Amino acid sequence: MLSRITTVAFKGIEAVPVDVQVQVSNGLPAFNIVGLANKTVAESRERIRSALTSLGLSLPPKRITVNLSPADMQKEGSHFDLPIAIALLTGLMGLPEEVADRYIAVGELSLAGDLLPINGVLAAAFLAASLGKKIICPFENAAEAGWGGQQGVLGPKSLAQLIQALQGKAELELPMPYVAKANEEIADLRIVRGQKIARRALEISAAGGHNLLMIGAPGAGKSLLASCLPGILPDLSPESALEVSTIHSVAGVLNKGGLIQTPPFRAPHHSASMPSLVGGGAKANPGEVSLAHRGVLFLDELPEFQRSTLEALRQPIESGSITVSRANAHITYPACIQLIAAMNPCRCGYASIPEKACSKLPKCAIEYQEKISGPLLDRIDLQVEMSAVNLDDLRSDHTIESESSSKVRSRVIAARRFQELRNKELLGKSKLNSALQQKDLEMVCKIDNSTESFFFEAAKSINLSARGLFRTLKVARTIADLAQRPNIVKSDISEALSYRFV
Repeated sequence: MLSRITTVAFKGIEAVPVDVQVQVSNGLPAFNIVGLANKTVAESRERIRSALTSLGLSLPPKRITVNLSPADMQKEGSHFDLPIAIALLTGLMGLPEEVADRYIAVGELSLAGDLLPINGVLAAAFLAASLGKKIICPFENAAEAGWGGQQGVLGPKSLAQLIQALQGKAELELPMPYVAKANEEIADLRIVRGQKIARRALEISAAGGHNLLMIGAPGAGKSLLASCLPGILPDLSPESALEVSTIHSVAGVLNKGGLIQTPPFRAPHHSASMPSLVGGGAKANPGEVSLAHRGVLFLDELPEFQRSTLEALRQPIESGSITVSRANAHITYPACIQLIAAMNPCRCGYASIPEKACSKLPKCAIEYQEKISGPLLDRIDLQVEMSAVNLDDLRSDHTIESESSSKVRSRVIAARRFQELRNKELLGKSKLNSALQQKDLEMVCKIDNSTESFFFEAAKSINLSARGLFRTLKVARTIADLAQRPNIVKSDISEALSYRFV
């Protein structure tokens, strides 16, 4: 007796089909799983045995062989429990044979036969849709699977409930797919007093997706400004929302299966290791840089991160992806991020305030800032020095009210719409200014001869690198987009250059 069903294995955020083949034959009683199964998959034998016992069934005293094909691909994860159990039940209970042709199955079994939630269901649902099949998954993953399972979703709570549904004796009620709620605790720019230049830089950064570094004394408002950024960013496009949600699903951090519609904001602690930041570990999992894809990666206290960890960010900042290489795996994760960083000017933090500065100036400031390499700084488009906040600006009777996030967000959305429509018309692809390639700049960043001469003379005077030159030009393009100008003018160039003081 040979029965089979399709399940998946994960390579990065991609689900690939795996054929589960179960053969029950005469011989000494045994239950073997072959096909490069790791320990988690091998242990599914006991979970399946106990789950069947809870249904009043027992495995026959025969030789049971489970093959996971292709046999030369590593299989890991508890989601193989359910497909193996279904293939077994097809022979033991006579489940409809068309189950193998119509469904992809994923899910973990408890000893009592309940189905437990797993990671990566959204990626599995996309694969099922591409193969023209329905997907069987645990009830708690059914809402998530609904976004990708175009052919249909079966989301039972237990193995017994699934058997009844496949035999046509019961219908399953499924939760509706839903969009995750936006974080209601996002700070509003209205509470930020002063820091006019930094607020302007944050708006430019949001409009063009540019990287931003804020340097200032403790309490100047660096972290507060960064926490306001999600409130001025537009929602993700439908394609980006599905892409981001798939990454979070595979990583196991998709909150209750709701589709992520707002740009992710990740803020790892400065003690984070390199694998946790860029990805890796024994299973080559996605890191913070991939979880921040299409969103913001905020690094507070930038020099306190390990130098090797920061240097590992240089490649994904440029390419928008990160390749994690291990002895048994080479996996590429998307990592198109907007880097926002904050740091003090020195270890004590008061290099810009002589009354509070320590006695080691200027040596301590030089040594502290040297922790950030030149190549990494060259990839940060906007660099802003923030002075201490004037305490009079914090009084309750302060007459000048700061703009709210909603007002700034409306300008950011208008600028993004302006640039994306233009870039799509000129380049055939809608993209942000920060994603423009060098070959695109000639068509997108149009400047007259006098402005070009001014730009190059100014760039020479501050010793800009070639990368810095092109990144400054992209920032100038975003400044023009905020003003809805088709061409870049000298004032745009001057303002863009003013943000590259390092």
